[in-house]
Amino acid sequence: MKPAVWLLTAVLPAAAQPKLLINAAVDTRSAAGGLESTFRTLAAQPGGPAWIAYEVPSVRRYNLGCEYVSPGGRTAPGVVHLEPPDHAVVLFRVVNGAVNRIRVLSPDCEIDAGGAPLHWLTEVRPAESLALLGTFDFDQSMTAIAMHQDPSADAALERMVASGQPESVRRRAAFWLGAARGRRGFEIARNLVDRDPSQSVRQRAVEGIAASQEPEALDVLIAIARKDGDLRVRRQAVNAISRSRDPRAQAFLEEVLR
Repeated sequence: MKPAVWLLTAVLPAAAQPKLLINAAVDTRSAAGGLESTFRTLAAQPGGPAWIAYEVPSVRRYNLGCEYVSPGGRTAPGVVHLEPPDHAVVLFRVVNGAVNRIRVLSPDCEIDAGGAPLHWLTEVRPAESLALLGTFDFDQSMTAIAMHQDPSADAALERMVASGQPESVRRRAAFWLGAARGRRGFEIARNLVDRDPSQSVRQRAVEGIAASQEPEALDVLIAIARKDGDLRVRRQAVNAISRSRDPRAQAFLEEVLR
């Protein structure tokens, strides 16, 4: 660990901080007066890089990983979540007044800011966070939006998967709807498989269904593998089924082989 280390423990209440923030010049501010105005004021400062970060309640359907790598390149032990965390840390990298990267991490991750300033915002309202993220390029902000517990994240992803959006955006939104957005997202992903004109969007929707925790996800995948009119979509479903340890998956694969 580097000698110049600032820990948030001495600055913020424990409920509002990443547990392992190191090597960061931390500045704490409240966003109670409005996230948008607070964020834009900080982002407009010249120079950089600097980071702006805060924590929001997150869905517990998708496990956020951490990058624990030792200097020698070997994977080092980290936090193992038996259940996904119920909060996520959203981080924006700002250089000369412009956001050039957005990340979303588990609050249990060790976050090394590399000596850069980090503006930690408290009292952030989840709906305001989603509104702010919606002002950025969807390719940057989509994962952070998908991790929000707030129901308005569903509507945001639905807008991203709409037919007028770029294909790359639609594919990612199709996956996240199935993988992270519970029952509503699962139904939307299933509808995309049935009706969307784009083969690649249907394939990504299949992957989202495969990552879903809805109890009938495997049954839906088996039905797609049996009946879908597109060979590539059927193959995608079979590949997803092959990763399942459910006895129904094994029985289906044996049937396919026969």
